[in-house]
Parts: sequence; C-alpha cells; structure tokens
Amino acid sequence: MLTEEEKQKIQKAVKKAETKREAALDALRVVQSQRGWVSDELSDIAEMLDMTPVELDSIATFYSQIFRRPVGKHVISICDSAPCWITGYPGIIEHLMSALGIGMGETTEDGQFTLLPVACLGLCEQAPALMIGDVVYGNLTVEGIDEILEKYR
Repeated sequence: MLTEEEKQKIQKAVKKAETKREAALDALRVVQSQRGWVSDELSDIAEMLDMTPVELDSIATFYSQIFRRPVGKHVISICDSAPCWITGYPGIIEHLMSALGIGMGETTEDGQFTLLPVACLGLCEQAPALMIGDVVYGNLTVEGIDEILEKYR
C-alpha cells in the first residue's frame, strides 16, 4: 500500500513523462527512497502506471540499483568486471568481507552495510572500483578499504 506522499511523488513523475509507463523507473525510485527497497507488492504502483505487476516487476528486476529485499543503510556495490578482477578485485573483496563480517549479498548484523556485486560501474580506467550509495571509489587498494569504510561508520 502506497503512502499519500509516495502517490504524490509518483503522480509528479508521471506528469513529467510522455506516457505513464515511462515513469516506471522513477516510480520505483520513489518507493525505494521512502522505504529503502521495493517489495514484491507492486500492484498499487503498477495501477498508477497502467501496467500489470508482472510488467513492472520485469523493470524492477532488470536494474541492479533497485533493491528487491531489505538492504543496509549503506549499500556497497562492488564491480566484478574483468578489468576489476585483473587489477585486484579478489584481494579487495576478501578484505571487504572480512572487515564487514559478511559475504556477498549479505547485510551486517547492525544493518549498516550490504555488499552486492555489480557487473560494471563504468570505471575501467580506475579499476578496481566500488560504489557506496551514490559515491564511486576507484583505484582501490586493500589498505584504502578501511579508510573508505570508516567514512560510513
């Protein structure tokens, strides 16, 4: 069930789009910004967009930055592309998992961090790279990981 605030924000996104369907990603972002993730209950959103829940679900599951289950306060998206692997990803991911005490796809017990793989961050020239929230970090080193994590603790 959508809140009145979510409905208003989605209606605003719909008004800016040529068709209601074009506002689908924006609508999903509205819900995620309010709740932290998008549940499987998509019927209210889909109805506002003249879509079926299945159609909206296909959009929601396509985008890696639309979270379909609860995530931590800080989502760490780590690039696992070939350039990142070649330039140190294995050591970086091992250190991250050890420092956080979680595996890939998991959330820390305190709910602060979720660690997720991402196919590409588009920073091949700065590999290895990761993103926390909307902030991207490139040219990662094992030594620099702790310093980056400290900014979010």
